[in-house]
Amino acid sequence: MTIFSKIVRGDIPSYKCAENEEFYAFLDINPVTKGHTLVVPKREVDYFFDLTDEEIGRMMVFSKRVAAAIKEVFPCKKVGVAVMGLDVPHAHVHLAPLQSEVDMDFGKKKLQLPAEEMMQIASQIQQAFERK
Repeated sequence: MTIFSKIVRGDIPSYKCAENEEFYAFLDINPVTKGHTLVVPKREVDYFFDLTDEEIGRMMVFSKRVAAAIKEVFPCKKVGVAVMGLDVPHAHVHLAPLQSEVDMDFGKKKLQLPAEEMMQIASQIQQAFERK
């Protein structure tokens, strides 16, 4: 069982931003920008492209709604999307508010935000998601 499956099950705490029957979105604990969110399928699948075509479609539609919520909370030029999946063997999408392309540089030093701020950000995104 992956760390993301444990997060989805509630065995490991997370800063939940959105959820439906198939997908779960939560803040990255090592964000590249404030609002950096991960979207994962609840079904444990290692590689993003091992998801069915239908699952990828539904995951991207869910991610689009999460991205709209992120953009509402963090006014930005765009919300960037990245699919990498090398660190955790569980398909996932990164969503991050962008003012410039440098904002989505995964090689740069990550932010360290206090728990209170992470809770506030997650709550704001969740509220915006529910309005979408």
